Formats: sequence, C-alpha cells, structure tokens
Amino acid sequence: MTFSILSHDPRDGSIGLASQSHFFGVGSVVGTAEAGVGAVVSQAFANTDWPPAALAALRAGRTPRDIVDELVQGDPWSAYRQLAVMDATGRHATFTGDRCVPRTSTATGPGVVAVGNMLAGSEVCAAMVAAHDASPGPAERRLVGALAAGERAGGDARGSQSAYLRVVGGARTDRPWREVRTDIRVDDAPDPIGELARLLPIQNGFRSVGAALFTPGVVIGAPGDLDPATDPAEFVDRLTDAVRDLGDNREATLWRAVILLRSSAPDHGRDRERERDRERERGRRELAELLADRPSLGPFVRALADVGILTAADVPDGPG
Repeated sequence: MTFSILSHDPRDGSIGLASQSHFFGVGSVVGTAEAGVGAVVSQAFANTDWPPAALAALRAGRTPRDIVDELVQGDPWSAYRQLAVMDATGRHATFTGDRCVPRTSTATGPGVVAVGNMLAGSEVCAAMVAAHDASPGPAERRLVGALAAGERAGGDARGSQSAYLRVVGGARTDRPWREVRTDIRVDDAPDPIGELARLLPIQNGFRSVGAALFTPGVVIGAPGDLDPATDPAEFVDRLTDAVRDLGDNREATLWRAVILLRSSAPDHGRDRERERDRERERGRRELAELLADRPSLGPFVRALADVGILTAADVPDGPG
C-alpha cells in the first residue's frame, strides 16, 4: 500500500520522512516528525494511534526498539501493520507483521530506514536508501529523490496517488511547530512524487516570503522594531532567491521592493546616505515595474501605504 523513508541528517540534525501510496491523502494518516524528538510511520493496515504514541514515548526518552516492541505487543491486529520509528539521533527500529500483503521490504543504513508493503518489486526499499545516501543535497531533496528511486524500482503495486514530505529541525523546543522546515502533501495526483518535486522550490520561496512578512520591523511595524542583530539585507537576499524559485508568481518581487523601501527609511539609523538612496531607488523601480506588469495590484499597494507599511511617496503613480 505504501513505501516510506525516514532519515536523520547529521549535518544539521534535521529529521525527515517521505511517503508515497496508492491511497488518498497519505500524509494525513501515515505518520509525522517532531523537531528534536524523532519521526514515525505506521502503514499497511495502519494504526493511526501509533505515531502520536511513539512520539510521546520518544519525548520521554524511550528507545525506538522498546517503543516498537511495546506498540506491537499492545495491538491485537499488529500482524497486519508496518511500523518504523526513528529518534533524534537517527537510531531506528522497524516491524512488519506477517500478514502484511506482499511484497514487503525493509532497508536500512546509518541514520536512514525505508519500509514498504504491497510493493511491485523487492528492491524498492533498497533503491530508496541507496538514492538517499548517494545524494549530497539537503534532506528534502534526498527524501524526494529516494521516493523517485523507489517508484522506478516498482513502487506500490497498485500505482501512485498521493505523497508526503516532512522535514523538521534538530533542536527540541517547547514550540516544535516553529521548527517545521517542510510539510508538503500531495493528496491526489497522477504523479505525486513529481508534484512533490515541483512544489518543493515553491515552498522554499514562500518560506522566505513568510520570514519577511512575519518578522517585526521588516514589513510590519516600524523599521526600528527590527532586532538590531538582524540585517534587512538578509531578507532581500532570501527574496532574491525566492524570485527565482517562484517563477511567474510575483509575491517575492512585491515584498522585496517593499523591504528595500522600508529598510532604507531615514529612521533606520543608518549613516550611509548613498547606499540608502540606491536602495530606495531600486525599491521604487522594482515596484513600478511590477505595477506596470500587474496594474491590478495598484489598489493593494496603495493600501500598504494606508496602514503604514509604505509611505504615500513610496507608491508609484499609475493605473489601478
């Protein structure tokens, strides 16, 4: 029914999982990962209680092996289920019940484990681990590449329908929702793994947009509200990368222009007049070019001035 991979990246401590299934919305049922805690998948004839129970046990310091054994022993239907648990250091344990529908498979490596059932080929999981380990890229790219390799090796015997990718940071905090780096769900698509690959750079672009929008002093509030240790130029650089990632979507272009205008405001405390003037001119130029291309944004940009995000002088004259 499903093939999944869990991994720990020792370079940054991140933990991730990726799954593909011929089942609607696999991401809503297969499992999850929590920063600094671990990752869990429950599949085949899944027990959706297992992932939250396993994460709770990981938080309490239990080992993956002990957790798997306890969950299996406590479930009278465990013979129909498949389970993989990984902790924040990459240690992992698995279980495949003897009534899971063949072909079933498990493959492991340092800090990585793949499990699958109802597979069309016996090499699916081995192909996933090999592809993961051969990739030098970030965790997200390695996990999506692993799914693609599993699909090429046969994948789900029934075909492809949905896929899920989740990567979290390595630091355990009391606000783990802030440590979610990637969470993409493709609930129903002819090529769900290909769709994950398409959405990944878009998600990365909007992470940069979100960082700018939600950091006080960058877009909201006064420029003086920005943490003195934070340089607005960092957000401009991130949004420049986002412009590339988002293609025809102009969201990053808009907010980059806004930040250039705001970060160069006189009350920001900079003495670099020439640089400030260049930034302001660049922001005005980019905003004018955007409005020339998308005149329907004119009322929205003027509304930014109405609420103090921009000044009236920042808004180019034009239609809309």
